[in-house]
Amino acid sequence: MEHFPVEVVGNILSRIGAARDVVIASATCSKWREASCKYLHTLSFNSNDWPVYLDLPTSDLEILMTQTIFQTTGLEVLYILMDAIEFSASTVSSWLMYNRETLRQLFYNVRTTPSVNILEIFGRLKLEMLVIERNSISGVFKIFPCLKGLSLSFVSISALDLSLLLIACLKIEALELVDLEIAMSDAQSLYVEAINLDNFTLVAEGIECLHLKDCALEVFGFAGRGTLKQLKTDDVSVLYLHIAETAENLETVDIRNFSLIWEVKTVDLETIAVFFPRLTHLSLCYDLNHGVLVNVTVSELGWTEINGFFSRWVEGILKRCPNLEKLVIRGVIPEVKVHEECQMLTNFTSSIVELLRKYIHLEVQFVYE
Repeated sequence: MEHFPVEVVGNILSRIGAARDVVIASATCSKWREASCKYLHTLSFNSNDWPVYLDLPTSDLEILMTQTIFQTTGLEVLYILMDAIEFSASTVSSWLMYNRETLRQLFYNVRTTPSVNILEIFGRLKLEMLVIERNSISGVFKIFPCLKGLSLSFVSISALDLSLLLIACLKIEALELVDLEIAMSDAQSLYVEAINLDNFTLVAEGIECLHLKDCALEVFGFAGRGTLKQLKTDDVSVLYLHIAETAENLETVDIRNFSLIWEVKTVDLETIAVFFPRLTHLSLCYDLNHGVLVNVTVSELGWTEINGFFSRWVEGILKRCPNLEKLVIRGVIPEVKVHEECQMLTNFTSSIVELLRKYIHLEVQFVYE
């Protein structure tokens, strides 16, 4: 091996990712050590790869890892998956600081006391992928201009820092949040607004109300322990929606201006009923330009706050239900009524009376509260 050109050795070395192999190769001849300085771009320390990691005293292991990392000059991808061992925070910080200018991807699962501030080290730099597991995050004061992928698993972070972190990721495309320990751990509602991601996965156990607004998501997944009771969307576009496995206790679905790409261009209410057995309220607010509901014989329509669009909506439903036999109109009338509300109710009554003259075969019932 000593007689091979360093370029050839470097080409071989560039295909090696496990630090175990790099350490063994470097111990065999100087040519490996020389090539690693220039050609080693990916390095992985994983406590499951090599029993030696667990057998060595921590101080000796830190020296071995420091020597391996510091002999590189252009490291772009670094895996440190060593949560079975507790390292010195200063030592781990030195590893990251040494490579902070060249790293593009960091996969980090390391126990230190105190925790290393990853965000402070790599803020404003060229990091494109950041995966953090089983750590705490605090103090988000820098932006991440190049970060496209972010994954946080079993991470402790405050609600404020999580919000600041998402805002700081200017080019984020894929976001994965798994079992976060948020400082406001008893929170039961989550509101997400104005995010545009390829993949957004949320794992949370106590969330009862999830509200998405003004979001464009290719894949959205929500996993929990069946605590979700309310799902609200407003101006949301999703290609793949994965929530069925955690929706057994879902009670309210409120959907407004929602785009979901299905293989069929119909809303299958029967399938919705099967997947959400405890569903008690389903609100769909969208433009139904095509389609006829031939199997609908009874329809209940209502309002909580009456407006001028309700009578037109009733007319649109009647046109699309050719076999409708019974129509129930439910409404809420406030005890204290202002002039505008009285006028709107009068206009609604006149419009409905005029409309129902076209459907004299219908059984009509009004229920006011």
